[in-house]
Amino acid sequence: MHYTKDHEWVRVEGDVATVGITQYAADQLGDVVFVETPEAGKAVTKGDGFAVVESVKAASDVYAPVSGEVVEGNGALADQPAIVNEDPTGNGWFAKIRVSDRSQLDGLMDQAAYDAYLASL
Repeated sequence: MHYTKDHEWVRVEGDVATVGITQYAADQLGDVVFVETPEAGKAVTKGDGFAVVESVKAASDVYAPVSGEVVEGNGALADQPAIVNEDPTGNGWFAKIRVSDRSQLDGLMDQAAYDAYLASL
């Protein structure tokens, strides 16, 4: 798994990246009450907001850690946004993106680097 400084995680299988927010991000948000995920076919650019998550504390964009085309948004989150709190790195994923440039993954953190980053916050 790879991580961003904006607390997104990326799990790559083949040329498809599954993207969500980390446990840290879910804990910081508190109880998630609304999630908007992207539609299949949407083009996303690394660094741009592609989904929205709202909690009792705040609303926040979720940023694309890679560029590509959305192959699936997690529609279950619209009806059950609490899944993001319950299982942020599993069933709480936001979208699956067909990666257009795998070299973009090189700039992301691994688990050890992300843990060190969290310790510095």
